[in-house]
Amino acid sequence: MKKIKNLILKYKELILYLIFGVLTTFVSIFSFWLFGLFIPDKLYLITNVISWVIAVIFAFVTNKLFVFESKKWGKAELSSEVPKFLGARVFSLIIEELGLILFIDLLGFKELGWTVLGFNVTGELIAKTIMAIVVIVLNYFFSKFMIFKKK
Repeated sequence: MKKIKNLILKYKELILYLIFGVLTTFVSIFSFWLFGLFIPDKLYLITNVISWVIAVIFAFVTNKLFVFESKKWGKAELSSEVPKFLGARVFSLIIEELGLILFIDLLGFKELGWTVLGFNVTGELIAKTIMAIVVIVLNYFFSKFMIFKKK
């Protein structure tokens, strides 16, 4: 039991990042799906940007407070962390958008899809999920080594 506790403590940051990364991904995918109900399919990149904004706000707060334990909300900390966080997230958004174009338009994911328990799993949603995994890995490295790094 002590070994498990030590492992959890040793990898606490990574474990928390994965938990909140999955939650952020869920927020992103759910909002992508939700806004996709109202925005035409051919505008999926706009739907993705809207879901990105919602997910970035969620991710900043959870990463700052729970993962990297950057508890200070002063002007100095925020003026350093917010631009770096947004810059890194814009970069990963560009990677995600390019990945969506690759999967959906070039590799034909648009033609994929099926219904599971009454939920329509589209090719766009599959591509979004694949790219979400890529984005989680990129954003962890940005957050750990550039944004919320320990002093």
